[in-house]
Amino acid sequence: DRVVGRFETTCKKAYDLDVPLLIDAEESWMQDAADELVEEMMRKYNKEKAIVFNTLQLYRWDRMDYLKELHAKALKEDFKIGIKTVRGAYMEKENERALEYNYATPICATKSESDSNYDETVAYIVEHLDRISLFSGTHNELSSYKLIELMDQKGISHNDTRIWFGQLYGMSDHISFNLAEKGFNVAKYLPFGPVRDVMPYLIRRAEENTSVAGQTNRELELIKKERLRRKI
Repeated sequence: DRVVGRFETTCKKAYDLDVPLLIDAEESWMQDAADELVEEMMRKYNKEKAIVFNTLQLYRWDRMDYLKELHAKALKEDFKIGIKTVRGAYMEKENERALEYNYATPICATKSESDSNYDETVAYIVEHLDRISLFSGTHNELSSYKLIELMDQKGISHNDTRIWFGQLYGMSDHISFNLAEKGFNVAKYLPFGPVRDVMPYLIRRAEENTSVAGQTNRELELIKKERLRRKI
């Protein structure tokens, strides 16, 4: 009851202030309960537009099916959907637990499958912008390019409020800067809280970034180059 009460208070405040609220994803064995709670908040506060956003971890092979089911509910019950797309942060834990309890892992078998799942889900959302708003949370350059191309192909304005890009503060600033420079909606995620809680979060993000082949080294080189440029 306390959890539901906190969600209710926070979502109502976001609605009153007209500020989108993005709710993070959890491990698969907790996500069903989280989904039900966030859906209830969407029914209440997403009548005119997406204020409350749920997060899809798309290294899970089953989340596109969930999105389609949610889309059908939204059409039937007449509410808007907010979706933040990410690849995911608990791969080792998910696979280890699946092995321990002898069930099929919810994680895609390969990195390329996760990438395809991410891009296909983003494309599905862009096809249904009349009902679903998108927050694309990714440090992956290729996925960002693909979303840009989709928007251009469909004549969607760069500053259409139904599509946002997001990167973590201090990571992939070259992506954020160039998107913003071209007029896209961009947000930087700023972790806030006690060090003991924030550090594990940041470590998971750093581990995720290493999965993008060569991107971390390239980012460091870009930072060095920019520092040199500013000295001149």
